[in-house]
Amino acid sequence: MSEAKNSTLDLSSHTPMMQQYLRIKADYSDLLLFYRMGDFYELFYDDAKRAATLLDISLTARGQSNGQPIPMAGVPYHAAENYLARLLELGESVAICEQVGDPATSKGPVAREVVRVLTPGTLTDEALLSADKEQLLVALCPHKSAIGIATLDLASGRFSVLEVADWQQAQVELARLDAAELLVPETLQLNQPEQYCACTRARPEWEFDCESGERMLLRQFQVDHLDGFGVGHLQVALGAAGAILNYLKVTQRTALPHILSIQAERRDEALLIDPVSRRNLELTQSLSGRKNSLYDILNQTSTAMGARLLKRWLTRPLTDHSATNKRYDTVAALQLTAMEDIRLNLRQIGDLERILARVALKSARPRDLSRLRTALATLPNLQQQLTGAALQDYLTALEPIPELTALLERAIIADPPLLIRDGGVIASGYDSELDEYRALAQGASDFLQQIEVRERQRTGISTLKVGYNKVHGYYIETSRSASGQVPDDYQRRQTLKNAERYIIPELKTYEDKVLQSQSRALAREKYLYDQLLEQLLEHLAALKQRAQSLAELDVLLNFARVAEQYRYTRPQLSSELGIKLLESRHPVIEQIQTNAFIANDVSLSPSQRLLLITGPNMGGKSTYMRQTALIIIMAYCGCFVPADHATIGPIDQIFTRIGASDDLASGRSTFMVEMTEAANILHNATASSLVLMDEIGRGTSTYDGLALASACADALLNHNQALTLFATHYFELTERIGTQPGAHNVHVSAVEQGDQIAFQHKLESGAASRSFGIHVAQLAGLPNAVVNLARTYLADYEQQHSAAPVKASTPMPQVAPKSALAEAIKQLNINEMTPLQALQELQRLQQLSQQDD
Repeated sequence: MSEAKNSTLDLSSHTPMMQQYLRIKADYSDLLLFYRMGDFYELFYDDAKRAATLLDISLTARGQSNGQPIPMAGVPYHAAENYLARLLELGESVAICEQVGDPATSKGPVAREVVRVLTPGTLTDEALLSADKEQLLVALCPHKSAIGIATLDLASGRFSVLEVADWQQAQVELARLDAAELLVPETLQLNQPEQYCACTRARPEWEFDCESGERMLLRQFQVDHLDGFGVGHLQVALGAAGAILNYLKVTQRTALPHILSIQAERRDEALLIDPVSRRNLELTQSLSGRKNSLYDILNQTSTAMGARLLKRWLTRPLTDHSATNKRYDTVAALQLTAMEDIRLNLRQIGDLERILARVALKSARPRDLSRLRTALATLPNLQQQLTGAALQDYLTALEPIPELTALLERAIIADPPLLIRDGGVIASGYDSELDEYRALAQGASDFLQQIEVRERQRTGISTLKVGYNKVHGYYIETSRSASGQVPDDYQRRQTLKNAERYIIPELKTYEDKVLQSQSRALAREKYLYDQLLEQLLEHLAALKQRAQSLAELDVLLNFARVAEQYRYTRPQLSSELGIKLLESRHPVIEQIQTNAFIANDVSLSPSQRLLLITGPNMGGKSTYMRQTALIIIMAYCGCFVPADHATIGPIDQIFTRIGASDDLASGRSTFMVEMTEAANILHNATASSLVLMDEIGRGTSTYDGLALASACADALLNHNQALTLFATHYFELTERIGTQPGAHNVHVSAVEQGDQIAFQHKLESGAASRSFGIHVAQLAGLPNAVVNLARTYLADYEQQHSAAPVKASTPMPQVAPKSALAEAIKQLNINEMTPLQALQELQRLQQLSQQDD
């Protein structure tokens, strides 16, 4: 904010209010400062210009600085949340500066101070958060021995740490976490930091100190050591955790009692999915932008916290078979219960996880407490519906807390207002002092009625009435014509068009008493509300444990419902390497397409490690490959799978090389991206990895591509020995690779009917005889003249290849065959051409004629 900084050199030239603004802004130079002025939050100088552009609001001016107007922009305070949400979504951070003094007693500008700082990774307000997405704050601590990663979801209090060996592994984890805000040491130079996080902040190096981080965690959890959390040995990760706590100290300015523990994560406890594979498999977001990801199809959760947990499970599937089998047992047990009744009860729970965070941060609103009360009241019903040994853990975890339920029922009215600010939240009978103040205020109507009757009798004015409004308070009103009848003790308060309003000492005394009681009632109510939040904090750990169990129950019930709805089968997890799927289906495509999905078998094992898949484009090769990976991910999450039978052995990683894309911003062509992804797979795939390799080698000449595809397939089969699905249009591979030990040729079937093709989408043993590329081009709408010419070229190339096979080192002939000109003229349909097309065809025929010469 260069203009404001320059202005601070001479504060004397500014008004007292602008002097106050500049002093506050100096402490928040890198944030947008929302400065409260009456009913608006105002921004000045460069802040105003930036906000006006980002929010599309008017840019005005207020006063002058150095002879120049001071830019100003503002938003109404009652609508600020909408504007804040837009700014935070754009990666901006905002400091909220409120009036903390009393304007009536202030000399000069009313006292103001920053009461909270909002950044993309530190949001807890319901209106600023996406219900089904975690808003993660992540810190990265690089060290010569490891890279520490700490992750906090402030809106729930979930805190975890992880150490990885190198930057490549760190990139995989950052892609999984999809951080809202990333903290890195200022000495770490990142190329294109926006590819890791839209909001990356460089923080002082000392904030990442490992020993300091450990001390901060000890203070946070009020323990003598961290052994009980299982993180004591992760010293580098503790440095990252300390950086997060340091950052929260600056931004939150309050205690964080809902951060009760920290969890250690290990890379080997989860199925690793690199960023490319995560994107290609469309786990939580589809490439098209439509809601056709795996998450979209599987998500029928009843709570927002369940939806977030499902997304977390899908992005980090477990490799621990015992833990996964326990989830299967729970899913099977839930299928035997009244699932819809449980689901209806879960819908009453609300987002308990985030409500508890707001309780801990003292920012919970009255309706948060109302939802908490409903959630607690629902626990006994849920317990009655959970039957069976496999659900015993949830029966125990969801034990009701009757004393807390009763407290909230006594304290909060049935349907509280949105804010505590105006009162009317605490129920009658909860506090006798509050009831007294309210009775005094509410008794005003009886008292006013008595005065009205008495004064009519005393004055003889039958139309006299006693009333109240917020501007002028209590009054006695008479018509203008009766003004001559009013007694001498009536003091005129307001003159209207056809009436006069008066006040008498007795009414004024009562007014002061009532207004004082209203003020005291509101103050008392706010005090009681704060005390109620303090009482809830005593139960915070127990409540958080129940929220976690409810979220898990929601996800597992969701798995039970979709298994029944979509005909999913319980997988069998084996200790022996391999994948065997009978009649497997793609979980997404079978739900979004209108035609019946064609199921296929998958068989991979140490004796059949590579399936070489040939067949036409659009025949289903990519679908077959992707569905295999998605079924593995679903199974490792604890979900039943779309297959008649599934036996799945240990898988450590999933790699994909699917689709064509470029990275022009980094100077990488489509072929370079393809080779980079292939290199990553060949360097990192193990015998326990699942590899999907689709059409490798397409971005170069025919023989270069064939050679690269052959070498990659050979390496995956004989060096990496990974479980591999390898799709290709290079038929030469079926003889070179597909006949080797451990490999097997398969193809997706298609039937040719004249010039048309019918895709069967069925996988069959053996290599395909044709690729049917021209047929697919015709289906895509290529002009008939081009399709017919392509058939001519194809016939000549096939004849040439069969007559004299060309060695791999010999370049493919590029001259047109002798018969091409005659065939091209023969295939022309002049009646279907526009004049422009006719000229283009004539030019092409001339070129063919010159080649024949």
